[in-house]
Amino acid sequence: MIYVFIILIVFAGWLYFQRKGKRGALTQTILNDKQKVLLAEHIEYYNNLSEDDKAYFIDKIEQFLDTVNIEGVGLEVTDTDRIMVAASAVIPIFRFKDWTYRNVTNVLLYPDTFDKDYQFEGGDDRNIMGMVGSGYMNGQMILSRAALQKGFSKNNGKQNTGIHEFVHLLDKADGATDGIPEGFLPHEYIKPWVQMMHKEIGRIEEGHSDIDRYGATNEAEFFAVVSEYFFEKPDQLQAKHPELYDLLSKTFGQDPANH
Repeated sequence: MIYVFIILIVFAGWLYFQRKGKRGALTQTILNDKQKVLLAEHIEYYNNLSEDDKAYFIDKIEQFLDTVNIEGVGLEVTDTDRIMVAASAVIPIFRFKDWTYRNVTNVLLYPDTFDKDYQFEGGDDRNIMGMVGSGYMNGQMILSRAALQKGFSKNNGKQNTGIHEFVHLLDKADGATDGIPEGFLPHEYIKPWVQMMHKEIGRIEEGHSDIDRYGATNEAEFFAVVSEYFFEKPDQLQAKHPELYDLLSKTFGQDPANH
């Protein structure tokens, strides 16, 4: 009997380490075949990965879905919604070993744009596509499903609302949402980043940049906007803004233009 017990313990340990993610956490969520098909159908970033990296990407998707709740407000959340939200979170942190989001526990999915009072019906000022909550909404993220889906569509251009909002969370991880990724960009590149950021914001304001005008709102929005550009149109960003591309590549530990 004791031998059977030992065998069971060894087998349980083997299963544990088989399911153990790269960051050392045992995931309860496991994507089924249908969900993996949805991943391949909608997430082009995933399709560009090697087979080993695809497995790792799935692992990080599962880890995210294990720890962050996704709720629908005025809609029923689908598997496609979950895959898109999780992919938005994983893409920026894909090369950050053992790093997880500690500043979000819940993603609220709205049907469409909403206003500053989180209302998505009535009124003419419903122009917000995504928001990271603060104050009593701390730990919450709100995303427009319409904007989320557009970000992963074939004609999305340089924009991806989901990635934009999760980059805000990365920015916030060092305690200040200020557009300076101090926890990720090597220290010697912080000053060049700040200088480049302010120079490019000036170019946007003057109408001399192809970066979305929303990036000139402030430093935090600049970082989020150019990060969208980096992941959605890396070849174009590298061609038009090589120094900016290089610093973002150092920040995220990725080189998407040269897969």
